[in-house]
Amino acid sequence: MALTTIDPNTALIIVDLQKGIVDAYTFIHPIDGVVNRSRALADAFRQHGLPVVLVNVAGTAPGRTERPRLSEPLPAGWTDLIPELDQQPGDIVVTKRTWGAFASTDLEDRLKALGVTQVVVTGVATGTGVEATARQAYEQGFNVTLARDAMTDRSPEAHDYSVNNVFPKLGETGTAQDIIDLLGTRGA
Repeated sequence: MALTTIDPNTALIIVDLQKGIVDAYTFIHPIDGVVNRSRALADAFRQHGLPVVLVNVAGTAPGRTERPRLSEPLPAGWTDLIPELDQQPGDIVVTKRTWGAFASTDLEDRLKALGVTQVVVTGVATGTGVEATARQAYEQGFNVTLARDAMTDRSPEAHDYSVNNVFPKLGETGTAQDIIDLLGTRGA
C-alpha cells in the first residue's frame, strides 16, 4: 500500500547504522545514501518533536545456525552509532542481541508510554534487522511505515523480497522525502 498518512505520535526507528556494520560490509545500495536519508528523517522527526530511536546490535541470540555468526567479544567501537546520525540527548538508544529491535528490549514499553501509535523504520539490513523490527512492531500493534530508499542489504534477493513481498503486508512504504512531506500534515 502506498503511504497515506503519518499518525500524530509517530517514532522513527533507525536500525543498525553503527560503525561495525557500516564500515565492514558492502551493500547493494550505496550506504551513504541510506545514511543521508536516515539522517534527514531523524532531523525532521526531531524538528517536529517526535521520538527518534537509534538501534545498535551487540551480539546474537543463542542457538545453532548453519551460517557463521558474530564472534564475541566484538572489536572496540563496533557497536558505536555512526556520527552522521547526530545522536541527540533526547534520542532513545536501544541495544539488541536479536535481529529485531523489540524482542528482549524495553522498546515497546518506552514507545507506548510516549503514546506512539506508528513507527517509521530505516537502516540495515533490509531482510534481517529492518524486516524483523517491522514485523515485531506490527505484531505489537503499531502502524508501520518503511522508508524504501533509506534501507539496504548485502543481498539483492533479500532486499527485493522484503520490499516487494513482506513490507506491503506489514504496513505502508514510501520514500524518505514522502515521509518528511507528510510529517507536517499529520493530524493532532
